[in-house]
Amino acid sequence: MSSVCFYFQVHQPVRLRHYTVFDENDHYFDDYKNSSICRKVANKCYLPANRLLLDIIRRFEGRFKIAYSITGILLEQLQEYSPEVMSTFDALARTGCVEFLAETYYHSLSFLYSRDEFTEQIHKHIDAIKFYFGQTPRVFRNTELIYNNELAQLIESMDMFDAIITEGADHILGFRSPNFVYKPQGCDKLKLLLKNYSLSDDIAFRFSNRSWAQWPLTADKFAKWVHNVNGNGNVVNLFMDYETFGEHQWEDTGIFDFMRHLPEEILKHPDNNFKTPGEVAKHYDSVGIIDVPHIISWADTERDLSAWLGNAMQSNAIHELYRLEKKIKQTGNEEIISDWRKLQVSDHFYYMCTKYFADGDVHKYFNPYDSPYDSYINFMNVLDSLHSRCSEKVAGGADSAKKQDKTNCILGVKPQGKNPPDLQPADQIT
Repeated sequence: MSSVCFYFQVHQPVRLRHYTVFDENDHYFDDYKNSSICRKVANKCYLPANRLLLDIIRRFEGRFKIAYSITGILLEQLQEYSPEVMSTFDALARTGCVEFLAETYYHSLSFLYSRDEFTEQIHKHIDAIKFYFGQTPRVFRNTELIYNNELAQLIESMDMFDAIITEGADHILGFRSPNFVYKPQGCDKLKLLLKNYSLSDDIAFRFSNRSWAQWPLTADKFAKWVHNVNGNGNVVNLFMDYETFGEHQWEDTGIFDFMRHLPEEILKHPDNNFKTPGEVAKHYDSVGIIDVPHIISWADTERDLSAWLGNAMQSNAIHELYRLEKKIKQTGNEEIISDWRKLQVSDHFYYMCTKYFADGDVHKYFNPYDSPYDSYINFMNVLDSLHSRCSEKVAGGADSAKKQDKTNCILGVKPQGKNPPDLQPADQIT
């Protein structure tokens, strides 16, 4: 018996508007660009793909199953700009054949810089999934499948999840196959699901490549490759960006027709079925332990962090961003905290990437700036403005406190201490 596990990452960032050092407007985000891109991707990908997969689920009466991880920042945009997409995701959720996974609400790199912020974003994302789709996620995926042993141990310690997923990178697997369920090093209960990057990338990246030896990729051909796993594995984890359908691979490539026929071809084999990540974790025992002492991701050929932290600009920008955390949260100002969190979206740092060799075209295609340096300058201008707002708010709060202390002194009111009892320092928030 072999299971096919489809999981789709669904994400769009909030893009910054052009911002200079002379700009005094504290609205940092390009509403026009964000709304137009959201609607474009909705029409090219989300709506046709959702309708197609909903039709397939109904046609196979529960035998076809899929999973999504939708970032909180995209849920906000869909709610505002494309509510019809939310309706189709809701319809998918109601089938009982769709699982929603947990991740960081803002698609951030917070695990690397602030564990408090990281866990806060996970809880915020889970609350959003509960609110919109009535599910409590039991499987976790970190931003861009960034992962190591320490992450798995932290996720297990939260006592909320059954499994975590990451890239089936060759250098961590060695001779082993990604087509089994494993256990993370140092974990007792948490299971680890690994992406079969070869088969996933055949769909996500190579599908329309006419110079590829296997072009054209047909549903029956791909199904035969899946059949070959029988006897050599328990599960084929096909993890990819949802924008593969209609955006990365345009409709005229035949990607929708491919997906329309694929479930039927896979289910022709009597030993094949479809399971969600949570079902895979429950159904299959782990066959061994995977040790990942160093951080990996699913990005680029290196499978590391270099897409976001590969140069001095990226490193400087993200360190300065997280250095503000304590001061930002001390303001207690929801707008300031929200803006700071939107600046954590990993895409901002991806736009600063200067790698232009094996993966250059990918970075260039998704970069809305003329150069990575423009991206860095724009981001730092925004961050400087946010810092100023934060300082003014903290200073204003201090001035107010001094005035209140003076008033209390005059009235004979006993001071109650520096921190109000209903507030916690950021490093104590769980």
